[in-house]
Amino acid sequence: ENKVSATQNLEEEIEDKKSLIEELRKELDKDANALTVRRKKVIPEIKKKLETSLSSLGLANATFKIQMAPAEESKNNGRDTLIFLFSANKGSDYNTLKKVASGGELSRIMLVIKSILARYEHLPTLMFDEIDSGVSGEISNRMGDIMHKMSRNMQVFSITHLPQIASKGDHHFKVFKTDKDDSTQTQMKELLEDERVFELAEMLGGKSLSDSALAHARELLN
Repeated sequence: ENKVSATQNLEEEIEDKKSLIEELRKELDKDANALTVRRKKVIPEIKKKLETSLSSLGLANATFKIQMAPAEESKNNGRDTLIFLFSANKGSDYNTLKKVASGGELSRIMLVIKSILARYEHLPTLMFDEIDSGVSGEISNRMGDIMHKMSRNMQVFSITHLPQIASKGDHHFKVFKTDKDDSTQTQMKELLEDERVFELAEMLGGKSLSDSALAHARELLN
């Protein structure tokens, strides 16, 4: 009886499902359109924040063009395709990041984007794996300041080889490898106060620790 009933009412069920799909599609279109409107509104603000932050990281003439185009179908975050076009210097053509940004520029851009998004996403933890690649000197010091500022509102891990950035951390862990029998094992050790100074000094001047390297390490930590 159930099979007969289901067969007899099949057309009616199909029509009901079609109506439900149509209602859901209208809701989807409404939500997608609302997201598009909000994105158009916020793009100029994001562009300004990106360029201002990059200027403080030594890219005074860096500019962005953020293009938005409709996607062919809906995704879980709307129906827009965002394209970030970048120019590092005055008079340079705009192109996609992977084509025109150098390694150091890309590191700074990624850090700035992460720092801006972190204000809105409220992530509990953020991990940077050598995001300082390709930078050094005062620029790395400023990148460290950005990470330290982010750590006021979340937990930030940074894997780095730069003493300027490492010195910004509240806690330090040394990652090293040891050989045991026929295998290599990775170890991690939390550093005490004096060990932090020695490790930073080694990052600054190599294995032979000079008085100047130790003094510089203490200065960075303070």
